[in-house]
Amino acid sequence: MEILEYAFMQRALLAAVLVGITAPAIGIYLVQRRQAIMGDGIGHVAMTGVALGFLFSTSPVWMATVVAVIGAVGMELIRSRGRTSGDIALALLFYGGMAGGVMIINLAPNGSTGNLLTYLFGSITTVAPADITAICVLAAFVVATTVGLRRQLFAVCQDEEFARVSGLPVRLLNLLIAVTAAVTVTVAMRIVGLLLVSAMMVIPVAAAQRVSRGFAATLATAVAIGVSVSLTGTVTTFYVNAPSGAAIVLLSVAVFLAFTAAAVPLTRKRARRAAAAAERCTLEEEGGTPPQGDDVKV
Repeated sequence: MEILEYAFMQRALLAAVLVGITAPAIGIYLVQRRQAIMGDGIGHVAMTGVALGFLFSTSPVWMATVVAVIGAVGMELIRSRGRTSGDIALALLFYGGMAGGVMIINLAPNGSTGNLLTYLFGSITTVAPADITAICVLAAFVVATTVGLRRQLFAVCQDEEFARVSGLPVRLLNLLIAVTAAVTVTVAMRIVGLLLVSAMMVIPVAAAQRVSRGFAATLATAVAIGVSVSLTGTVTTFYVNAPSGAAIVLLSVAVFLAFTAAAVPLTRKRARRAAAAAERCTLEEEGGTPPQGDDVKV
């Protein structure tokens, strides 16, 4: 294929696959605990890290990772310990991170402002070999955490009090979720962009929930959607010269709408089956003969 002849596209496609896996993998926990917008707050904080990377001529990816992790941990500590509510903590991340990034980038060498835009909205042509190394390392951490500790993380997201009574280290697990979300933001920022990365954490999961039942099935479906739209969006931007983040998110929205439309008849079919099963159980309890074969109304 012509597209694979270019080294930058090989790197971009690899990064897209990793984004498609990691974003829904942590996103399913954020959706479960109703913190779907958390990725936006972390993305804004990561802007400061990217700007610091340009200012000190270091890797923006690693600098953004450090700053995003610090911001995510701070937000989680404020939420769990302080009197400040979670939405105010998110607001602090949003506006403080954005303002800090804009202010610092003005102190960086000339031309850095244009480079910042590629981190905000994604760009397939700017994924460097050093970025791929960082993205692979960070993605491995995200996958190991979200899959290896899936039972513990799911328990905490489902019911913190029950998890605490069960003996799980709730505070540590909450911090781990925050850190993993921060790492995912920096994994995705080269392809999706800091301002759109939250969409990749939420929309594939929301779409998967329309057609899947159970945590494992929802996670697998969400990852499949994430990888598909990431690859398709990246290839599309190669031919139309558009921001990769916008293309990927729009494809995700299209998949969500398609799955929502498909879920309507599926939900009705499940409801009819449930009604038929309930009718059968009622007849059995009353000593009657349950309907068989064509007698069952479905």
